[in-house]
Amino acid sequence: MIKNYLKIAWRNIWKTKAFSIINICGLAVGMTACFLIALYVNFERSYDRYHEKADRIYRLVCDVKTPTETINANITSGPMAMYAAKDLPEIENYVRLLPNSLLIRKDNIKYQESAVFFADSSLFQLFDFPLLAGSPETALKEPFSVVLSESAAKKYFGKENPIGKSLLLTDEGFNSKVTGVMKDIPENSQFKGDVFVSMVTLIKMANFKFDEQWGNFGFTSYLLLKPNTDPSLLTAKFPAFLTNRVGKEMDQSKMHYTLFLEPLKDVYLYSKRGGFENGNINNVYVFAIVALFILLIACINFINLSTARAVERAKEVGIRKVVGAYRIQITRQFISESVLICLLAFIISILLCLVLIPYFNFLAGKEISGGIFLHPVYILVLFLLACLIGLLAGIYPALVLSSFKPVTVLKGKFSSNTKGLLLRKTLVVVQFVVSIALIAGTLIVNRQLAYMRNQNLGFNKEQVLVLQTNGDAKSRILKDAITSVPGVLASAVSGSVPGGGNPVAYSEIENKQGDMQIANLPVYFVDYNYLPLYKIELVAGRMFSPDFGTDTAQAMILNESAVKLFGYAKPADAIGKKYSQWGSEGKIIGVIKDFHFKSLQSKIEPLSMRYGQGNGGGMVSLKIDGQHINTALKSIEKKWQEIIPNRPFEYFFADEFFDRQYRSENRFGNLFFNFAMLAIFISCLGLLGLVSYHTTQRYREIGIRKVLGANISTIVKLLSFDFLKLVIIALLVASPLMWFLMDKWLDDFEYQTTINIWIFILAGSIAVGIALIVIGSQTIRAALTNPVESLRNE
Repeated sequence: MIKNYLKIAWRNIWKTKAFSIINICGLAVGMTACFLIALYVNFERSYDRYHEKADRIYRLVCDVKTPTETINANITSGPMAMYAAKDLPEIENYVRLLPNSLLIRKDNIKYQESAVFFADSSLFQLFDFPLLAGSPETALKEPFSVVLSESAAKKYFGKENPIGKSLLLTDEGFNSKVTGVMKDIPENSQFKGDVFVSMVTLIKMANFKFDEQWGNFGFTSYLLLKPNTDPSLLTAKFPAFLTNRVGKEMDQSKMHYTLFLEPLKDVYLYSKRGGFENGNINNVYVFAIVALFILLIACINFINLSTARAVERAKEVGIRKVVGAYRIQITRQFISESVLICLLAFIISILLCLVLIPYFNFLAGKEISGGIFLHPVYILVLFLLACLIGLLAGIYPALVLSSFKPVTVLKGKFSSNTKGLLLRKTLVVVQFVVSIALIAGTLIVNRQLAYMRNQNLGFNKEQVLVLQTNGDAKSRILKDAITSVPGVLASAVSGSVPGGGNPVAYSEIENKQGDMQIANLPVYFVDYNYLPLYKIELVAGRMFSPDFGTDTAQAMILNESAVKLFGYAKPADAIGKKYSQWGSEGKIIGVIKDFHFKSLQSKIEPLSMRYGQGNGGGMVSLKIDGQHINTALKSIEKKWQEIIPNRPFEYFFADEFFDRQYRSENRFGNLFFNFAMLAIFISCLGLLGLVSYHTTQRYREIGIRKVLGANISTIVKLLSFDFLKLVIIALLVASPLMWFLMDKWLDDFEYQTTINIWIFILAGSIAVGIALIVIGSQTIRAALTNPVESLRNE
């Protein structure tokens, strides 16, 4: 019996090839999109969940409160985690990580490694980073011990066994020993290091006694709690712990610390404090909704076409009943056809996933999946989903048709009921609500990305080349030598550039009342040429100048936000006021206009600038003549090799560097656009099939109207109007819905574009335009048909 059902089902599918292709393609594309989005959502949610002890690992974070502000930091000072583990019995272990960039050399091989972490020896006791060689307990215990990732080990040692071999760290050439090789850290990890250096090495290299410096922040700390420990009860003990350990120091410095715990599993998606790498739970929700929308559209197409075509088979049902078929048999027949179509779509979907996963990884900017067959559970779910869609889509026409009375049907008195028509129209409206919503969402996402890229940042980043000398002692010599290179218009040395990191300094600034007000200020160390090169506007006072010898040690420049923080109504009022910062004392000599030194996702913070002591920092900024960039680059590299040959030549362009902050948003925008296009494509397929069916049903009417004198434009308007009404209704429903959802998405941005009504008018116009093209392709063909063809059999 089943074989007979399948044989008849296949004959019916083959008989109506056009409708079958539309159904199968729509479902296949919908399933593929749903599968890929499921991979993305699951990948984003999987960050750091592969660690065996992940449920007991928490990130230690700190709020730093001064009399005027509270900083919600994602880092701690060196002693915090160490002494917490000593004093609080609920803590089983801890590890601190300090990210860094180090010059690493082996013979003639040299790399400026950016993925370097100083780490405590307990790293491998907390996190599951399997060692291929070396002992987890002792690999990072001794000074100048280094653990390499598998990739880094191959880079420096090739096929040699690196254990016990030497590497030179920094320009000073500190001799270190490789004590371990670990597997490359998985993609779904917050921090990805290629080189881990023992934490005690830091004391030897920089004479940095971090274990006693409570106010020196920079460490990312993780605590391993003992089994069955309640983190909220542990958090409640932190105030007493801090008071006992550093209470007097907090009162004297007027900086008070508050410690909190963040579950490791939640840091990547849910923490508002940021970290090594962060996702966005709202983006995950958006894609999950988009997946459901696309699948919904595909299902609506299938149901619409199935119910529409079912009427054509009314006589077939009547004949089957006359010859003795039972209602249950007819129901099974229709359901089997529906399930067969869905299973064919499932097979095509698997093939599409095989082809598209590499492209999907490229769009996402991550190795989300190495192949579809690595996810057998997902394939099983997709198979069951195909069967369920087939069952649900087939059961309605099956039950309706199997209930027909054979006498009525065979007399030709049967016609499509209004309920079926209303259902199909409702489904078309839902389909276009989703399509218009996705079009509007795409426009808003792209508008926000364009707004961030094109916003006036308050500084000039065009045609600025930045050399990364990483604090080399010869940075100033290099800068002076490059100034004479043809095509180099200006040069400056600094410790920071917009879009990059910068230190935060404990500072005291004289406020409006004459008191020394405490604040934690971001600080840029710059030279005399920095502000003119980046065209940062001065609003009061003066810039750093070699004409004033005190500028090198006793001068500070603030931005407008910092001036407001200290109570001054006008920038000029802050000129001449005293400051104290990191052992330096002097006066405010200038105020600059606020500029975006961080991404537009955060508001402009108070900023201080001081003249860089010694080498002035690790970056040389060069203003390049746009006509001679390639020639200038070659000359600059030649100067580099002459002056600092031990370092690899590294550079970036300031505009590209600043825009890197928006990589995740750009990827989100690209993915959203692609999936929106898929949804619209599926909607068009369904509309094409439905319009084709309805046009075919009205061929006789079209022929009669043409015989009576109706022209082509009249007939096209007649056939198109009903469908266009549905699109207009969908626009009215989709606009307020998408307005609300995208307004919530924009809340993540401190500086955001506006959602204007024209966006929804444009989205509706695009939807109407697409609908007109699809409808017109069928209705014009029907209108051009010779009426003799449609009336000859009447």
